[in-house]
Amino acid sequence: MQITFLGTSSGVPTRSRNVSSIALRLAQRAEIWLFDCGEGTQHQLLRSDLKSSQIRRIFITHMHGDHIFGLMGLLASCGLAGNTERIDIYGPAGLEEYLQACRRYSQTHFSYPIQVHTVQPGLIFSDPDYSVICAPLKHRVPAFGYRIQECDRPGRFNLQKASSLGIPAGPLYGLLKRGETITLSDGRTFAGQEFCGPTEIGRKISYCTDTIYCPESVELSMDADVVIHESTFAHQEAALAYQRLHSTSTMAAQVAHAAGARKLFLTHFSPRYAPNSSPDLQALLREASAIFPQTELAYDFLNYQVPRRASE
Repeated sequence: MQITFLGTSSGVPTRSRNVSSIALRLAQRAEIWLFDCGEGTQHQLLRSDLKSSQIRRIFITHMHGDHIFGLMGLLASCGLAGNTERIDIYGPAGLEEYLQACRRYSQTHFSYPIQVHTVQPGLIFSDPDYSVICAPLKHRVPAFGYRIQECDRPGRFNLQKASSLGIPAGPLYGLLKRGETITLSDGRTFAGQEFCGPTEIGRKISYCTDTIYCPESVELSMDADVVIHESTFAHQEAALAYQRLHSTSTMAAQVAHAAGARKLFLTHFSPRYAPNSSPDLQALLREASAIFPQTELAYDFLNYQVPRRASE
């Protein structure tokens, strides 16, 4: 699971930061899942090492332009590039109507199937490897945060041990890998846990933007390996944050701290915090780190490989 930040500015792009979009690369499946798709996202993809042909799912948090204005252009480009795979799109009510209007007025026709799913709080996707849960955030329009959870996996199978004990290769190895107990023709019985290392705990990522501090952000981020949280304002702009229903750096850190998360990435920065401004983004980092030390500032094209952890 590799996270690539494609846009880390709020509201409008700057010379160094595009508006909101994050890619999650699932290398073993050769899939990419996008979270938000602000204007210019397809250009950001071209400047990265990601392949748009691998996009399979797109999750939209809310209908503000800096989170959706790049969606139609990206989908059209995927079709022109010969992308024949299905793309599933998840988001709030109004998203499907918006895409239908864009297609109708621009006379755009997709050469591949697209399915739009209107999300409701709770489980919105699951398969044997991953699940995605959404919850309402607190913003000026209906907005949702997402939690991506990888299923736990059995530990590494000790092939040499199984072979040395005379267990025939084939289906029996599969049963042992799944932790089941087998009985051989000679009466010997073996339990799967004897041949597998520690369980690999599934990784967890939460994506919370745009929102003021709210309990739902904490719930989505519980025990997360990575929390990606908006940090539009510095702490001194808390009154403005409450007025506009955006988070400060300290609110994002409080979410990660309360959730017992392992790492926090701040993103969705107001353009007001330019390098020579006062305060600047380093001030936001210091504010957040005082509450949650494992905090980093996201920037466009930052790649982060989410580490695995063994059972505790």
